[in-house]
Amino acid sequence: MAHNGNQEDGNRYLLGLALGALGVVYGDIGTSPLYALRECFHPKHNIEPNHDNVLGILSLVFWALIVIISIKYMVFVTRADNRGEGGILALMSLIPPKLRDRRGGHWALVALGLFGAALLYGDGMIVPSISVLSAVEGLEVATPLFNRYVVPITIVILIVIFLSQRRGTGGLGKIFGPVMLVWFITLAALGLSWIVREPAVLAAVNPLYAARFFALNHVPGFLALGAVFLVVTGGESLYADMGHFGRRPIQLAWFTLVLPALMLNYFGQGALLLAEPEAASNPFYRLAPSWGLYPLVALSTVATVIASQAVISGAFSLTRQAVQLGYIPRMEILHTSEEEIGQIYVPTVNWALMFATITLVISFRSSSNLAAAYGVAVTATMVITTILAAVVARRVWGWSAAAVYPVAALFLLIDLSFFGANIIKVAEGGWLPLTVAIVVYTLLSTWKKGRSILAERLAQDALPFETFIQGVKPDMPPRVPGTAVFMSRDADATPTALLHNLKHNRVLHERVILLTVLTDEVPRVPREDKIQIEKLGKEFYRVRSFYGFLESPGVPELIELCRERGLDLKIMSTTFFLSRETLIASRKPGMAIWREKLFSFMTRNALRPTDFFRIPPNRVVELGMQVKL
Repeated sequence: MAHNGNQEDGNRYLLGLALGALGVVYGDIGTSPLYALRECFHPKHNIEPNHDNVLGILSLVFWALIVIISIKYMVFVTRADNRGEGGILALMSLIPPKLRDRRGGHWALVALGLFGAALLYGDGMIVPSISVLSAVEGLEVATPLFNRYVVPITIVILIVIFLSQRRGTGGLGKIFGPVMLVWFITLAALGLSWIVREPAVLAAVNPLYAARFFALNHVPGFLALGAVFLVVTGGESLYADMGHFGRRPIQLAWFTLVLPALMLNYFGQGALLLAEPEAASNPFYRLAPSWGLYPLVALSTVATVIASQAVISGAFSLTRQAVQLGYIPRMEILHTSEEEIGQIYVPTVNWALMFATITLVISFRSSSNLAAAYGVAVTATMVITTILAAVVARRVWGWSAAAVYPVAALFLLIDLSFFGANIIKVAEGGWLPLTVAIVVYTLLSTWKKGRSILAERLAQDALPFETFIQGVKPDMPPRVPGTAVFMSRDADATPTALLHNLKHNRVLHERVILLTVLTDEVPRVPREDKIQIEKLGKEFYRVRSFYGFLESPGVPELIELCRERGLDLKIMSTTFFLSRETLIASRKPGMAIWREKLFSFMTRNALRPTDFFRIPPNRVVELGMQVKL
């Protein structure tokens, strides 16, 4: 009986996680029915909503969801987790450093991963804009009186979403899952109500209808793939959010509820179009009876708010990963929950996304116009994910070439087909996410390269610590009471701040600690492995602290860890010495002058180490120095 009880508890826990996944993981893909099929039959694509075209589009939608989401992501890509965490940076960090360090191979794989991450910021701007706008546009179906109010209402909703980020989503998160459960049941019910009227629509499951669609429509048929792709745009998001819930709950939610509900709704919209082709202007809202239109608009708006929240949270998580892995300057990261480590708020990213989404809504004014900008970023990211996952399967998991290459080739063929159909949207708005991605990629790569060059320049002038400690005598230089902590990037070199302090003040503290904070390419480091303490003699200690890319290092925690290991530190008798570099652009080999100036600007605007590591400000001494890049 005890075994049955444990099994029941385990099943209940799994169902709870699956319900939570509905609210976080499936918001993006779950709100696609609002606009995806409508865009397929938009007049600009020259695809008439006749019998053959409706079944052809539905066949493409069906097989896109099966092959891309159900097979590629659910079966293959979600296996590529970094200790449970997903997302393109986690995937990139799985690739062995020795492989990334090869000439050419290093540049190509890291560049691909960084550009994929940069593209997700473009996605984070568009998802809230297009989803909320498409939900509010349902009011236009109810009455033309709302036409002039759609954009203002959308902007108000977006402002409320972004202003509420600082408070966190702990309380609201508990209702996200149940609300999305109602949403998916509603999708299924609306679709089913029309399928029973036109059951012939189910024939679209046959892939021959997709083939016939291309044969009948030629180039316009291929270009319509750009709109068909809108049904799978949330695939990358569900992989990125995998760490919150785990692989099994996400798969359970997909195969038991999300996939059937989406299929029923898309086929229901198709059945409606077979009966009433004129409904192509907004087939989603025309599924509902007249009495249900306003409640459906309200439910759709709440669902799109939840989808937007998931994407914004994803941007925050991506930013923290990039900071910890050394691709973005230190910035303010606030924790909004004491229980959930994953709930964070990044003010800089929040306000940038808010400004971007409102600008998009004002500029594009309709979700149809925004759909042109959507897809380019996500298709490019999916291509990159396929390539990196194939490298991981071959090099990390040791799969045979015969197993990896045919599967990767099939997925790449599909991804590149969608990318090709989307890339022609560049002039219509697709330039926007690409421009954002190029700017973000430039910042990421410049910061990483600049930090590497700075480390090289400092290493050239660095004094090995073994040499330094040999010169320390029992009475020279004089020792003063207290503990000095010198933060240093290189654990084996003498910190610059230590040399400057000795040069100007001619004293050493009675106990000196060299502290190096390192980020491992894993999500989290177990507490017992977080710190290494090495006695160097003469009351010198070397402390190495290790964090994962989903953790935020902090000095209060480090002091507690040191005490547990026998190195007793008292914060009020400890002084932290930090070196503050002033960077000067030069023509030394390294980066172009404009990139050196950009790196210098980013350094000046990075969050101060005092704030990032949560060091009490009254215990810090900063010593400045100039470095030529």
